[in-house]
Amino acid sequence: MADVHRLPIPVSENWDWQRLGACRGANSAVFFHPDSERGSARQAREANAKRICHSCPVRVECLKHALQVQEPYGIWGGMGENERRAVISASRRRIKSAVS
Repeated sequence: MADVHRLPIPVSENWDWQRLGACRGANSAVFFHPDSERGSARQAREANAKRICHSCPVRVECLKHALQVQEPYGIWGGMGENERRAVISASRRRIKSAVS
């Protein structure tokens, strides 16, 4: 589950970008995998979701949100779960190196 403590305060301007998402109204199953999905079925679904994200006018805002709150599941801003984890881990390593 996402850590909601990192979410911005609930002001409509902070969330307005969501209204403009290319995914708005789409079946959420395109962006979130069922537990049993593996292999080529998962790759095909993720590729389809990323195609939708690629043309999205708020892709940057979506990805920024997902990285900020560390969304654990789904495709957000054109990035999958493992891709976001890698970015977050790399960011933590850079911070740790800078502090050391």
